[in-house]
Amino acid sequence: MNTEHVTDVSPIEDINLIQEIETMSDEKLKSILEAILFAASEPISLDQFQSALPEIGKRAIRRGLGELSDDYEEMGRSFHLVEIANGYQICSRSEYSEWIEKFYTRQVRVTLSPSALETLAIVAYKQPITRSDVATIRGVNSDSVLNSLLEKGLVRITGRKDGRALLFSTTDEFLQQFGLKDASELPSLDEIDELLSIPNGSEPSQPLLPVVMEETIE
Repeated sequence: MNTEHVTDVSPIEDINLIQEIETMSDEKLKSILEAILFAASEPISLDQFQSALPEIGKRAIRRGLGELSDDYEEMGRSFHLVEIANGYQICSRSEYSEWIEKFYTRQVRVTLSPSALETLAIVAYKQPITRSDVATIRGVNSDSVLNSLLEKGLVRITGRKDGRALLFSTTDEFLQQFGLKDASELPSLDEIDELLSIPNGSEPSQPLLPVVMEETIE
C-alpha cells in the first residue's frame, strides 16, 4: 500500500467529512445508519454507531434509529429493526421464516441438553457466579457443562471471586441467540424455579430459556 498517498489526502478528507456531518440532514443520517446496519452481521451498539459518527450525539442516533424503524413499519417491509443483545439489528419478520428456511437448506438445529439449559439459566440469573456455586445449586459437578457453554460463546469468564475462583456470566451472543434485548426479558424467576424443581431424571416439559438455538452451516 502507498502510505504516502493515503497520508496526503487524509487531512482534507477528514475536514470534508466533519463539514458534511455538521450539516447532515435527518434523511442522510438515517441512510448512513441503515447502511451500517445492512453491512453488519451482528447487533450494533450506540457506542459503535457513534464511533463512525463522532460529531453526532447518541440521542440523535437513537432518534434516527427510531425513525428508521417507523419507516420500515409504514412501508410494510419484510424486515424490521430490533433492539437485541445491547444493540440494534435488522432482522427478517417471523412470517417469512418458512421461505428463509427453504432457502437455507443446510440449516441444522442445535438443541441444548436439559443440563446445559439448566446451567445456562442458573448463570443468567445468578451472574456473576462461580463453578462451585453452580454445582451447589444443581447438586452435581457442572465443570464439563460450563466448558461446553464457554465453547459455544454463551458464557464468558468475567473475573475472579476474592482473587481465586473464576466468575461466569452470559454473553451478548447468549442474548442474540435467544432473541433477547437484555437480561430483563428473561423468563420470570418463578417460571425458572418451577422448571428447576422437576425431579432428577425427568425431562423438562419446556425449555428453560425462550427458544432453541439454531446455527447455520456455511
